[in-house]
Amino acid sequence: MPDVTITAGDFDRLGRAAALAWGGARTALGVVALLDPPRVARPWIGDDADRVGALVFARALGGRDVALGVGTMVAAARGEPVRLWALTAAAADLGDVLITATHAKALPRGHRAFIATLAAGSALLGTAVALTERPTP
Repeated sequence: MPDVTITAGDFDRLGRAAALAWGGARTALGVVALLDPPRVARPWIGDDADRVGALVFARALGGRDVALGVGTMVAAARGEPVRLWALTAAAADLGDVLITATHAKALPRGHRAFIATLAAGSALLGTAVALTERPTP
């Protein structure tokens, strides 16, 4: 069996790749929310997604996700620390989970678990990216 050694540099590259992918996914979601807010809001809040208030709020969340995603990707691409970006984004995602759970009974039954799970997964991934980043010398 071949000897496979994973170096710290390999681990760092994997962490940067994860940060880039995660930031890219967040950015893509944010762009869709800005351009087509009902598409992002409907699975979360149902038929209310077409109301003006929901459109405004979905676009605002889209702007948040674009900013957090681009910030994460730029830092990762430059080899700069991503920890603060990742923890900030994870905190926003955790907020989404808690708010969704608080209002779960009023949300469409079929999708609330999907949205909460998606946000929780993103929060966990962001936390993992932040906690596994090695301090820069």
